[in-house]
Amino acid sequence: MEKISQFVARLLLAQIFLLAGISKISGYSDTQGYMDAMGVPGTLLPLVILLEVGGALAIIIGWKTRLVSVALALFTLAAAVIFHSNLADQTQMIMFMKNIAIAGGFTLLAVHGAGGYSLDNRSSRA
Repeated sequence: MEKISQFVARLLLAQIFLLAGISKISGYSDTQGYMDAMGVPGTLLPLVILLEVGGALAIIIGWKTRLVSVALALFTLAAAVIFHSNLADQTQMIMFMKNIAIAGGFTLLAVHGAGGYSLDNRSSRA
């Protein structure tokens, strides 16, 4: 049960980034415009998509989990500060706190590793 729960936890944590990255592909120009409006160069969007989709897939399969978790935690904290720092707006405050919580989940993965059913621990499957 422990290995299954570790896999499910990675899946639940990563799915938001996989879906967000895919939606950025389908709404590329709108996302690029939003980034520009928020002071982030829209030319960075391909890197954002790569990090979100590639990072999510890496977390799901448990590959380079510690490194990818650090990258996604830092990315999520930066997104919280850049895009959700208007804490007077309740919706933005909730989005900010959601990002902080997600960064906490990635910090746990960075410290403890992928756990069960992962490429990082393929030799420990029993």
